[in-house]
Amino acid sequence: MTTTAHVIKTSLPNPPPSVESLLKTVHAALDELKAKDVTRIDVRGKSSVCDFMVVASGTSTRHVKSIADEVVRFAKKLDVMPLGVEGEREAEWVLVDLGDVVVHVMLPRVREFYALERLWTVGDQPPDQIGESDAESQL
Repeated sequence: MTTTAHVIKTSLPNPPPSVESLLKTVHAALDELKAKDVTRIDVRGKSSVCDFMVVASGTSTRHVKSIADEVVRFAKKLDVMPLGVEGEREAEWVLVDLGDVVVHVMLPRVREFYALERLWTVGDQPPDQIGESDAESQL
């Protein structure tokens, strides 16, 4: 017995929209559904997967899923079909891959546990001035 496979259309328009227009569209979708604590992380030069990650929080699993769905809906207005959407069933952390921009919508406790912002910004900030002077005094 054979079953037919479901084909999901995933593609970027040719030419794809600029990263800035994609980011504006993502932020508009997040604003529309009142996502919390939205952070944009520039990962150019750190990852070959995408240029920017956007991390946002929802107040419940229903809110997280609705925000992710809105991001997909807004992206489709630019003719961008997501390359992937993961985590919709549990909706504690939903990832929407839009190519140059990857959106993470998470519950606050999940976001705190995985700390993506810290993971992707390590080394971006100069060392604390107090820590430097303490290290120098110990030499």
